[in-house]
Amino acid sequence: CARKRVARLMRAAGLVGCHRRRRVRTTVADPARPPAPNLVARDFAAPAPNRLWLGDITYIATREGWLYLAVLLDAHSRRVIGWAMADHLRAGLALDALTMALSQRRPGAGLVHHTDRGCQYTAAAYQAVLAERGVTASMSRSGECLDNAMAESFFATLKAEVVDAQIWPSRAAARTAVFEWIEVFYNRQRRHSALAYQPPAVFEEVLLLSCLAA
Repeated sequence: CARKRVARLMRAAGLVGCHRRRRVRTTVADPARPPAPNLVARDFAAPAPNRLWLGDITYIATREGWLYLAVLLDAHSRRVIGWAMADHLRAGLALDALTMALSQRRPGAGLVHHTDRGCQYTAAAYQAVLAERGVTASMSRSGECLDNAMAESFFATLKAEVVDAQIWPSRAAARTAVFEWIEVFYNRQRRHSALAYQPPAVFEEVLLLSCLAA
């Protein structure tokens, strides 16, 4: 039957078709700032905490406009160790997540910090903090999302379990839901097959106890 007939019948039944949300570009490179080399090469295995951090930025649609989320994950435990949300994509968003991670984890020497080539991460202020703390920067190749697959997978899980579950009336509502999912559920309750079916926080606690007992 004709397309217009289908459309009329759908309207009469109150049905709407599924469609993808408009994609927002969050990775914009700054041509004036050279990227760091890719030191990870898609090998996300980390022998201990604070050896490899993975960072990325995503977006959340609300009726007030976009809400942007920057996170840092510890590759060893998959734990979210730093996060920040804002209504902009300036370098301060990523820097707030980095500041949180550094203050909570206080990493020693040998930490590799891996992200994409977004201007937030190549910004002078961001790179200055990494250099001051002795953190080695690593960046994905241009257009290669698999180079940061662990962070991409985290965002896919967040959107499937929280973000895409409803239409958010405000940035504040989305912010509260994301905060609770990260800090209450994901870090402390959500089990990971890669962590022997333990939540990230529990996995780190068990590791710490085993180190103290050794």
